[in-house]
Amino acid sequence: MEYITNAPEETEALGEKLAKLLRPGTVLAYLGDLGAGKTAFTRGLARGLGCRETVTSPTYTIVNEYLGGRLPLFHFDMYRLTSSDDLWDIGWEDYLDRQGVCAVEWSENVPEAMTGALTVRIEKLGDSVRRITIDGGAEYADLSL
Repeated sequence: MEYITNAPEETEALGEKLAKLLRPGTVLAYLGDLGAGKTAFTRGLARGLGCRETVTSPTYTIVNEYLGGRLPLFHFDMYRLTSSDDLWDIGWEDYLDRQGVCAVEWSENVPEAMTGALTVRIEKLGDSVRRITIDGGAEYADLSL
């Protein structure tokens, strides 16, 4: 399904709505350029899961954990990884076993690990305008803003 958002707050709101539908063990494979709004979308996910912590980009830590909601949220940034082997080395399987939601920025760097993931593509159409396409599950087809 495709959505257009006109401000970061709308991008967050879409993430929040999606979060309310997510089940334990869901993997979200984000696709989008630098500054597209992946972290804004994740802020909304966290809010929708009931996490009250401040969400920041995990660029330098590879993963940020938010544990205060109905499901844990694991926010990954794979920008610095060169292959899926690197992902396994940081304990990817352990995160999957914890049955939270794994939101993965730069998922194209670890395609072997994204099998079965819900794909969230965020494209910049203007300064604040984004096209967000969510693929991978009929239950996510109507997230009207």
